[in-house]
Amino acid sequence: MSARWITLIVWAAVAASALFWGLKLLVKAPSAPPQVQVADGGDGLRGDLTRLLGADAPAPVAAGQPEPAADARFSLLGVVSPRSPQAAREGVALIAVDGKPAKAFRIGSVVDGQNVLQSVEPRGATLGPRDGPSQVALRIAPPAAAATGTLPPPQSQAGSQAMPALPVQPYMQPPAEVLQPQPMPGNNRPGALQR
Repeated sequence: MSARWITLIVWAAVAASALFWGLKLLVKAPSAPPQVQVADGGDGLRGDLTRLLGADAPAPVAAGQPEPAADARFSLLGVVSPRSPQAAREGVALIAVDGKPAKAFRIGSVVDGQNVLQSVEPRGATLGPRDGPSQVALRIAPPAAAATGTLPPPQSQAGSQAMPALPVQPYMQPPAEVLQPQPMPGNNRPGALQR
């Protein structure tokens, strides 16, 4: 019986190979329409491939550029400040570092390098070394004042006739009627249940 299975497997492999090469040699791929333009792919491989292969490219060092101020590197976008003094260590601040996407930091977590989030206030946060004084104070700008004003008085359109005002009558309550209980037809004996 095993000879039959081996023969079946060999002939199936021969048929699959014949089908593959027959389709490869005899069938033509559809051609592209005449208005299609081929993109030039020669410029793509001329760049630096170190990041593609896993190595970090060295950062360009400019001698003439000064280091940005510590306050300019951090941007405070939002704060969750606890109201009770018992929960003072549970605040969270949403901070963007060096223009990167913002991340949420709890009090005591490292924001960047030696700087940790030291405290959170209703509209601000302070950063500094873990056991040192605060070095950076971040504030959220107050919201813009709401636009206030008054509406202009209504103006009547020329040529349109105003509708006459209807007289207003005071509301009168209808007289209260006293309703008398009516006996139910059928079983009228006292204490009998009505269904």
